[in-house]
Amino acid sequence: MSRWVVVLAGGVGSRFWPLSTPERPKQLLPLITGTPLLAETLLRLQPLADAEHTLILTNASLVDAIRELLPSVPAANVIAEPRPAGTAAALAWAAHVIAARDPDGVMLSVHADWAIGDADGFRRALVAAAEAAEQHHALVTVGVLPVRPDPGFGYIQPGEVVAGALRRVRRFAEKPNRERAAEMIRDGYLWNSGIFVWRAKDFLAEVEALTPEVAPALAAHGDDIAAFFGAVTSIAVDVGVLERSQRVMVLPGDFGWDDIGTWEALARVRQLDHQGNAAQGSVFPVESARNVVHAEEGDVVLYGVSDLVVVTCRGMTLVTTTARAAELKLLIDQLPATVRTRA
Repeated sequence: MSRWVVVLAGGVGSRFWPLSTPERPKQLLPLITGTPLLAETLLRLQPLADAEHTLILTNASLVDAIRELLPSVPAANVIAEPRPAGTAAALAWAAHVIAARDPDGVMLSVHADWAIGDADGFRRALVAAAEAAEQHHALVTVGVLPVRPDPGFGYIQPGEVVAGALRRVRRFAEKPNRERAAEMIRDGYLWNSGIFVWRAKDFLAEVEALTPEVAPALAAHGDDIAAFFGAVTSIAVDVGVLERSQRVMVLPGDFGWDDIGTWEALARVRQLDHQGNAAQGSVFPVESARNVVHAEEGDVVLYGVSDLVVVTCRGMTLVTTTARAAELKLLIDQLPATVRTRA
């Protein structure tokens, strides 16, 4: 079995404005440590697949920046999506590329913007999923054991046991409210992490059989990425393939996974000071607690404040609350273009 890592690294990460920009979105930012999230992702996966067996799918505008950040990855393995067309199309194209180079290759699909607390446990889970995918010719997802009722994630309900911890997926559930999320956790649901593992040819077979939004475009334009992405209908892989397939199985995982979606999320994954502040840069909190501060320039002094997000970069300062940090898209729409797009 040969393993291929596929990293989804598109998107602009507008919830990390003003630090993130279309030219430098969150996957290229050092949000947890001093290393950009995408580079951390590849370092974490290096023991499972070398650079020759790594594909990165991203926006066309980011290809040059990613190639510069990751010079060991062959230039042809950094694939530009001509337009956003959903994860079903992106993963179908990646599977198509892998199957052409390595007919028995197994895809390990991850996102570039995750925090992983236990890298060894993460790799063990991926290896176990790869073995299950090969043995059962299944589409395997790793469902994360929830640590809180989070309405920001999708959920997976495990079904009948296949072997050991491997179970069939009974259903996928969209993002619930907090009360429903708590009920789901009590009922044994797992977080839908977005970790997907399968043999490329098995996934392509399911796409061909089940996903008319993607399959005809791939059949007609398998040698032309621009024509393929131009012809597909945008759809998520969960909806377009996994919810329609009878071959989907889930393995539980517990390795400190978190999706870094907002400034507030950094309080869960950064090292905290004794007052619970998650600070990066030259930050001096005095009688201040539970703040998230990212200072790219200058000194930031906090005095007697709590539960704030403070970001300084490029001569701009953002101050909001952790409770409203997820609403930055609404804020950005209300700003003058000269402020909103400052690079």
